[in-house]
Amino acid sequence: MSTTRNAPSPADDPFGSLGLSPDQTALYTAMLRLHRTTLTELAEAVGRSAEDVLDALDGLVRLGAVNRRREELIARHPAATIGRLVAERLDRMARETRQIDEVLAAAGRLTHHYDAGLDWRSGRFSVEAVSGADELCESVIGLALQAPPAELVMAVPDRRTMARLVDGYGAQWIQATADGILSLRMVVALDAVSAPAMREVCARFSAAGAGLRALDAVPSWFFALGDGTAGLPAEWGVPPHEHSCNCFLVHAPVVVGALRALFDALWAQAAPISPRTNAQQVLRLAAHGLSDDAVARHLGVSVRTVRARFAEAMSELGAQSRFHAGVEAARRGWL
Repeated sequence: MSTTRNAPSPADDPFGSLGLSPDQTALYTAMLRLHRTTLTELAEAVGRSAEDVLDALDGLVRLGAVNRRREELIARHPAATIGRLVAERLDRMARETRQIDEVLAAAGRLTHHYDAGLDWRSGRFSVEAVSGADELCESVIGLALQAPPAELVMAVPDRRTMARLVDGYGAQWIQATADGILSLRMVVALDAVSAPAMREVCARFSAAGAGLRALDAVPSWFFALGDGTAGLPAEWGVPPHEHSCNCFLVHAPVVVGALRALFDALWAQAAPISPRTNAQQVLRLAAHGLSDDAVARHLGVSVRTVRARFAEAMSELGAQSRFHAGVEAARRGWL
């Protein structure tokens, strides 16, 4: 009758669980007994030739379990060796944990693509009729609280929509942005932020961490929250009424993706709302293609004032033309 030798348990071979081979463990154990020795003496102690133990010995030296000083080999204390092996194992486990987290995050992102394709093929979209602007704005905060920070992008095409947002929910959205519940970017029509009071509100949004830009014209109001929720008007370009079902919440990644692409295109064309100094203001806005009249409307000043600020910027930069001023401003990091 034949018997099979059982594999050593962790108690019998504690170094095996930390990555040492049986040869390295046997060699290190012999080194601990000898403490200081030579290669020839070590080979004799384990009953092998010097050539046979070289690979295992080199591994122990790389691990820091054995120090080599010319011809002499010195065993390091087991506590130091185990501590180093454990630290290396913990580092490896931490790296593997981060890799697992990254894979899980990627799976979540890929699931949105899968859901988008499924929705597109099946034609099934979750759509909620919303009874006006109040319910719409409340829904944004409610959804954001489920998975903060929620990335919200929003287009505001007119004064009335901007005023309703600011009067009813401006403080709440500013606080949610400051608290990290919302990660907010807005593209707003120039006319919607031309009044001093609106510019002050925009400054408060910016101070809370929101990104705001302005365009001469914004095609319609809409928003996209995270990867799965969008707010849409029942009729494109028509602002939400106070008490009527003329807007919808759509829960479909494919719709959200399309609106985000539209928002990114508007964002790329828009000019910052909160520049730094008067001279920098006009140059930054002009760099985004705004005319003197549009810059004046954006800043709430006269065209004469805008041209005076251009002259101030050119003087400060030592430029002979607006083009030269733009080049120099870009070089100095103003834009």
